[in-house]
Amino acid sequence: MNQAPDNDIMLEVKAGQLDKLGILFERHSKSLFGFFYRMTGDKEISQDLVQNVFFRMLKYRHTFTAEGKFITWMYHLARNVSADYFKKSKKFSFSKNLDLWANRLSDPSTREEDFGKEQEIALLQQAMDRLPADKREVLVLSRYQELKYQEIAKVLNCTEGNVKVKVHRAFQELRNIFMKLTQERKYEAGGKK
Repeated sequence: MNQAPDNDIMLEVKAGQLDKLGILFERHSKSLFGFFYRMTGDKEISQDLVQNVFFRMLKYRHTFTAEGKFITWMYHLARNVSADYFKKSKKFSFSKNLDLWANRLSDPSTREEDFGKEQEIALLQQAMDRLPADKREVLVLSRYQELKYQEIAKVLNCTEGNVKVKVHRAFQELRNIFMKLTQERKYEAGGKK
């Protein structure tokens, strides 16, 4: 596999060597898929959105300057693809897939503990689902995609300090929603007894 830096490869694509885009696809399609899957919760839609990002890379290759990291430019395109998708569908969701827990084998002594973890994960996903899209997006970029604040700032076209504030506020809101859902769950469980 080609070991050239992403910026060099994208400059080759920009110069007309379109087949080089396949190298970038191999390197980054999985992380883009993860970004979209965490935003949509749908495998097929996420795969389509990844394809749209690479189509836009071809279409807008003339805008790549190599002044920053390729990955920042890529996530800028991904963010635009995501925004376009959500405008068209007017649907915001977070993955509710707990198949890994449904298929998990556990011994009887840990089933109650696993059930508690399963409920906690479900509540966390519900809390993520209730976050506004911009806050969910900044959490996905920072925690799941593991972009640095400086890179996120370039993607969001704001300062690094602004990103830190956005991430902090998103976590605060996520925590508040999670705590509220936890209290509601406890109240419902207490009321049913």
